[in-house]
Amino acid sequence: MRTNFLISNFPISNMKLWSNTQTVNELVEKFTIGQDTVLDLRLARFDVLGTLAHIEMLASIELLTAAELAVLQPALRAILEQIEAGEFAIEPEVEDVHSQVELLLTRSLGDVGKKIHAGRSRNDQVLVDLRLFFRSEIREVTRLVGELFEVLMAQAAAHEDVPMPGYTHTQVAMVSSFGLWFSAYAESLADDMRLWQSVFDIVNQNPLGSAAGYGSSFPLNRRMTTQLLGFKDLNYNVLHAQMGRGKSEQFLSFAMAGLAATLGKFAADVCLFNSQNFGFLKLPAEFTTGSSIMPHKKNPDVFELIRGRCSRLQTLPQQVSAVTTNLASGYHRDFQILKETVFPALEELKNCLRLAILSIPKFEVNEHILADEKYRYLFTVEVVNRLVLEGVPFREAYRQVAQQVEDGTFVFNGEISHTHEGSIGNLCLGDIRRKFGAVLAGFDFEGSVGIAERLGKVKYR
Repeated sequence: MRTNFLISNFPISNMKLWSNTQTVNELVEKFTIGQDTVLDLRLARFDVLGTLAHIEMLASIELLTAAELAVLQPALRAILEQIEAGEFAIEPEVEDVHSQVELLLTRSLGDVGKKIHAGRSRNDQVLVDLRLFFRSEIREVTRLVGELFEVLMAQAAAHEDVPMPGYTHTQVAMVSSFGLWFSAYAESLADDMRLWQSVFDIVNQNPLGSAAGYGSSFPLNRRMTTQLLGFKDLNYNVLHAQMGRGKSEQFLSFAMAGLAATLGKFAADVCLFNSQNFGFLKLPAEFTTGSSIMPHKKNPDVFELIRGRCSRLQTLPQQVSAVTTNLASGYHRDFQILKETVFPALEELKNCLRLAILSIPKFEVNEHILADEKYRYLFTVEVVNRLVLEGVPFREAYRQVAQQVEDGTFVFNGEISHTHEGSIGNLCLGDIRRKFGAVLAGFDFEGSVGIAERLGKVKYR
């Protein structure tokens, strides 16, 4: 017997906090909730912090009494302690973290717990949660990038004068050095973090009070919640605040893609340079894996996976744009899907950074690469430049050396002399460090996240 697989065959779920009289089909419920009950656990801490700021503001405009505030604050801090202890969970019949927090308060405090949502929509509530979460994630990524910068600079200083071949078109080109190679990626991080700083400034604006995107008839004090949560500024226009959903994720995706491009290229170099045909460096055994049939193999799986994951991370802007393109102004449920893309991507990027930080200090550098005969043509430019310094026109010097290469008579005897800024003889490591430090100084972490962290412990009255 054939069964019609209709939505009506599924049972009806319990009513939700947002529902009045409407009931929801179980299949519809599962589809619309998606992975929120899992992903929202990352937002739990920030949902409580946002609520603490919101109720403080509600008390200031007399939508909560002092007595109600006095019981709500410790109850919220108790939930925060559960979250910090890893004991907080979103129950099966609850669809998101906002509902779970309100449910816990209502269970313990009765009608007082139902008052915390006045002047808010779940739209601006999740916006606040995401902004606080993104600030925290940017802080952690910045810390990890700072560590990566330090290990790269340490290797650059340790191998400042160790030569290695430089390549263009994957062909032997000119003399490089390990110091130049390591510090190139260190300076690249400075540019990457400029983009992260811009994203931090964008998400460091308060959307709370925008409600569903059109404000509220309550006399909300949005500047107060801005100060309490440590936001640098407000999203003043309430519709603009709502339009930040999706756009913030897009800005963040570009920052992640940029950093992934740097890290992925470094990983590609490592995989190549570690191979026997290059032999520029050797990875420590604990960062390689073996073969099931070839006893001699030591595969650079860690850096191959960093390379692959970073390639995938570079597609993030397209993934986010694919969801948000051509959406009209205002809130759309499509935005929920972005959590499923952005949250795991942040974790993946941080893990790639952690593995790079752990392994780079253990690289074994080959200090005698250029002794190999196949690298002798690395020095042709040195000979051309020497002839030019002796008064030979550049094109004539180039012709002479090219002829020597053709005849097989080219020989280089002498020392390499590179003195200009950023060359192998003048790495400008101090200037690179200064540049990176100046970029990091532009992040106002103490003025933002620090206040939010204290909000769970201090009464702002």
